[in-house]
Amino acid sequence: MTRASVPPEVLTALAGTRPTPAGTQALRAAVHARRMLLFKALLVRVEREHARLPHPVRRGFEDDWALLERAERTDAGAVREVLDYPTTGAWLTEALAAPAGPEFEAHLAHLTGVAVVAAARAGCSATGTLRVPSGLLGLPGLGVLRCPSGRARVGGRDGRLRLVEAAGHGAVDLPRRRTRPQDGTRDRAGRGSGSGWSALRALPGGTAVLDDLDPYRVPHPGIGPTAVPAADRAHTDHPAWAGRWRRARALLSATDQGRISETDALVHALVPLAAAGRAGGVPTGATVRSAPGAVLTQLPAGAAELAETLVHETHHTKLAALDDSVPLCRPGGALHRVAWRPDPRPASAVLQGTYAHLALLDLWWRAQRASGAPAAWRQRAAERYGRYREQVGEALSVLRGSDELTCTGRHFVEEMHRHHADLATAVGNST
Repeated sequence: MTRASVPPEVLTALAGTRPTPAGTQALRAAVHARRMLLFKALLVRVEREHARLPHPVRRGFEDDWALLERAERTDAGAVREVLDYPTTGAWLTEALAAPAGPEFEAHLAHLTGVAVVAAARAGCSATGTLRVPSGLLGLPGLGVLRCPSGRARVGGRDGRLRLVEAAGHGAVDLPRRRTRPQDGTRDRAGRGSGSGWSALRALPGGTAVLDDLDPYRVPHPGIGPTAVPAADRAHTDHPAWAGRWRRARALLSATDQGRISETDALVHALVPLAAAGRAGGVPTGATVRSAPGAVLTQLPAGAAELAETLVHETHHTKLAALDDSVPLCRPGGALHRVAWRPDPRPASAVLQGTYAHLALLDLWWRAQRASGAPAAWRQRAAERYGRYREQVGEALSVLRGSDELTCTGRHFVEEMHRHHADLATAVGNST
């Protein structure tokens, strides 16, 4: 995606944090373009190190890549969903950063799960024995098949691909893509059996899943300065997550229908983090730049907290995808302080935080006026809008005075400032 592919009106809308179909389409295209670059980089590296790779590793990669190409020729749209799934990006980034040798070879094995899911989604046949050297076959967006034997067999059954652990510990029938879902959701579940199969669980409404299984869902050693790790499946209370997700969607829908449409389009996975412990139980939300579309968070106290986390982290995803296509900041430079962080931050991080908080200001401004929303949500929005409006304005002043923005970045920040001023004027006129 090039600068010319982001029309000025789309860039302006994105700067104002308002969701638009054109903006969402541009961001999804940017994520896909970045993902394709990473796949190409992986192929180039494998070809460069071809002679040094052990024969089973090299042969496995070649077979997986051939299956992926065949699936794309069959149904490119179905394959794109798998390639653009958040953890696929996290895997590619870790694989490309790994040193040559066993560590890189271990990452390469994950392509097997990506290729098999892509083939299943595309309705592409596959047969044979798959290498699973780690003993865990991760299937992006679906689940994991434990393979203590180090092998799994793939074949066709009733128009679907079927995976069977070589020693019989588990099996799963992988779903095809539904191009015209009757109920408004996609068929993401794999029908499995045996102790070796664990499926991701859907969240109510939309197409997102609660991803508490994928081996690449949280980078090592964890999130934030205290290195918060991923929550284990055994400690993930799915009914609690599903209930908060359903109620958070209801709050967003009652407040701003555009926000819920944007969330459905850009958030593909909710990744539970382990309980806070030393952080005092305060939920931690995060977006991993290599895995846009995944919201990482500890279990929020309630629906309001999750609704705000979804908007906040979605805007980190939006800005990261945009910045990969249209650089907004130059590297390096001075550090700056903002009210919501105790540590000084570079201009790029100030921009990320300010953008996310501006989106929350927009949300809270609308929530105060959402007659169909609960009174407690409207009151919370009014209090938070009043608390953060001045802080966002101060951060925007820091950015407007910085010489670390590109020309596009300066235009983007000016449009953010314009939206912030419009919100403040609207509040003043209504009081």
